[in-house]
Amino acid sequence: MPHADFYMPTRLFFGENALEKGKDLLVAAGRHAMLVTGKQSARKSGALDDVTALLKNADITYTVFDGITENPPLLTCFEAGRIAAREGVEFVIGIGGGSPLDAAKAIAAFATNPSLAPEDIFDDSKRTEPTLPIFAIPTTAGTGSEVNNYSILTLPSGVQKKTFKAADSWPRAAFVDPRYTATMSNETTLSTALDAFAHAMESYLSPRSTVFSENAALLAAREIFDVISALPAEYDAEMRARLALAATAGGMAISVTGTGFPHPLGYSLTLLDGIPHGRACAVFAGDYITYNEKSEIGRERIASFAAAIGTKPAVLKAFLPGVADVSLSMTEAEIERHVELIAGAKNYTNSPYIISKEEIFDIYRAHFLAN
Repeated sequence: MPHADFYMPTRLFFGENALEKGKDLLVAAGRHAMLVTGKQSARKSGALDDVTALLKNADITYTVFDGITENPPLLTCFEAGRIAAREGVEFVIGIGGGSPLDAAKAIAAFATNPSLAPEDIFDDSKRTEPTLPIFAIPTTAGTGSEVNNYSILTLPSGVQKKTFKAADSWPRAAFVDPRYTATMSNETTLSTALDAFAHAMESYLSPRSTVFSENAALLAAREIFDVISALPAEYDAEMRARLALAATAGGMAISVTGTGFPHPLGYSLTLLDGIPHGRACAVFAGDYITYNEKSEIGRERIASFAAAIGTKPAVLKAFLPGVADVSLSMTEAEIERHVELIAGAKNYTNSPYIISKEEIFDIYRAHFLAN
């Protein structure tokens, strides 16, 4: 009998005017909100204006914290949490791509646990108070952070990431309006779609997968592959709606399973080389398929995944790294630095075939070793 477990305590509002449909949940959350954003996308997309108008109409005060950068730094979230505690914030709204949404979860925890040191957030025994209520409004179609409780934070070293995850760090509600993704560039649209596709494929192959996560993963993969394999010159409104739906489905899938090894392999490329996260994951998609095909169950799972989205494993091996279009040249010492940063990640065990550290070196050398 297949596994059929699923848990997602986030209320999802999807489609045009999603915020309006779910506004009663926001209005009931408290009288002072912190809006967590980056510098551009929340404003440019119109999402920030929509939220502030709603809050003003409900006579709810708010504080805007717009200092979130890509790969949100732990120390920035810590400082924002102190501000939230000092100002009496009662709930947090993350608006933007994966970085502001992830940051909102950490900020909500720091706000109610003001005695924590920054890295104490990763220790469940030291977080004695529940997080503030969290709400999520994505302006990209990639991370699925709006429907999971993961917060990927960059440690003070600046070259390593760590996941904060708490039982109460799920958003209470997610408002997914594809119109907010319309201002993304084609380059960002593709990169975020590749991130969501990685979620779908890595979740489907995970030993933790269930009937529900598998169906969410296949929904995500089919929509994304159909859109991006056409290599559109522009992404129209229908395409963006399909990608937004797919990204949310992919987020649901990884909320059950977590991700596989392309994610940690890609983190070093993002933090050390500035490669956007989705493209950095897609670089290793072919390797992910090849290594998992070494096991019988891996071959079966890859074949069924590819068939379900209307393609073949060989096509995915070539297409995904090709469209990622990442070209880097590294010395052996540089490769060693990249690998050592990600050597301890838990994701390596989350697939039918578990790669070794030497195989990680082999993968990096094959892609990047300078001739």
